[in-house]
Amino acid sequence: MPLERRSWAEPFKIKVVEPVRMTTPEQRQRAIEEAGYNTFLLRSRDVYIDLLTDSGTSAMSDRQWAGMMLGDEAYAGSENFYRLEAAVRKFYSYKHVIPTHQGRGAENILSQIMIGEGDVVPGNMYFTTTRLHQELAGGRFVDIIIDEAHDPASEHPFKGDVNLDKLETVLKANPERVPYVSLAATVNMAGGQAMSLANLKQARALADKYGTKIILDATRVAENAYFIQQREPGHEGRKIAEIVFEICSLTDGCTMSAKKDPLANIGGFLALNDDEAAEKARNLVVVYEGLHTYGGMAGRDMEAVAIGIEESVEDDHIRARVGQVVYLGEKLMKWGVPIVKPIGGHGIFLDAKAFLPHVPQTQYPAQALAAAIYLDSGVRAMERGAVSSGRDPVTGEERMPKLELVRLTIPRRVYTQAHMDVTAESVYCVYEEREKIRGLRMTYEPKHLRFFQARFEPVA
Repeated sequence: MPLERRSWAEPFKIKVVEPVRMTTPEQRQRAIEEAGYNTFLLRSRDVYIDLLTDSGTSAMSDRQWAGMMLGDEAYAGSENFYRLEAAVRKFYSYKHVIPTHQGRGAENILSQIMIGEGDVVPGNMYFTTTRLHQELAGGRFVDIIIDEAHDPASEHPFKGDVNLDKLETVLKANPERVPYVSLAATVNMAGGQAMSLANLKQARALADKYGTKIILDATRVAENAYFIQQREPGHEGRKIAEIVFEICSLTDGCTMSAKKDPLANIGGFLALNDDEAAEKARNLVVVYEGLHTYGGMAGRDMEAVAIGIEESVEDDHIRARVGQVVYLGEKLMKWGVPIVKPIGGHGIFLDAKAFLPHVPQTQYPAQALAAAIYLDSGVRAMERGAVSSGRDPVTGEERMPKLELVRLTIPRRVYTQAHMDVTAESVYCVYEEREKIRGLRMTYEPKHLRFFQARFEPVA
């Protein structure tokens, strides 16, 4: 009898292993209390399977490790910078490359050179550090993503798409006050959701019509390209590298955290096509990061990023990377666990509102759920809801987003299928006992990006 579906395996074999520590329920209870019920404040030694983030947590290849031995640590004119520059031009199309220590360094420089007081920056849903840099520079972010992106149950294949009417309304209402349109591929806060090439081309036409630029958050652009290849008519059979290049060529520049798609443990860059803007950025990178030929990176790190860029657009790699995420998501859906649909590129996002309907959003259900999963198994996830959304800078009121999510983020080339099974079983067990989970109240709140350092305690 023919098989319904053949199994697939990762396109690599394991050379080095890192032991992880198993913990007892009592040890985990002490650890989460000491961390103030914030998984960001847990010590990594107390974590069994770490799904906090895919940022800088991927496993580098033998080629990347070999490349690090070729690090040219010259203060000026490092050979590794020129190899990084060549890789960005070849695979992403951009003319100028300004290296930074990571993505938020690029966001800071971009915001300072392009945003003025009172400017408006439309985008396909906010990201925490991106929006904060825009606000600190005097700008105001406006969400123009399609409405389906705010509905976790919607099966729309491209929930990262821009609502073109919303975009044109913002452009028309703010003449010469929109320095650029901020587009992410994929959209992290929506659940790793992709935008389509057709929608990007329409957004490009509107930006040209109103004389503004498009700046891409290219952190997970290869994952976005994979969804275009799999879901968008007319792109079946195209190479991921070809789609990535086309996405980037429809924009005027990008910020990049090389800790995601490019498979490095540190690094990033700002890439631009405009000569004048690039010159301003090179002047500022010297102030905040380092000389323009190393920014915030060592030569060896730039070499690892250059090689990682090439590896990230290989079809076999990205198919296996997203495939592992899909495997976890399908297992949870089969058991009835509420997640964001369709399954995104870098993680599974649990719908905390549906998971814990008895916990009001003012008691941070996503934060409580992330803590409960850690207590059950030692799996570390993270909150993406009201805590991450923070407060309105003008009114000081807490933002209460429609999406209240827990992100199970899969590092690239790190965990096996068995780790995904353990994770799925833990989430299912917590789901079965969900009525026992209580909400949290915040006991310490930092001024900026509070989700990193805030502390909580269970509501009595």
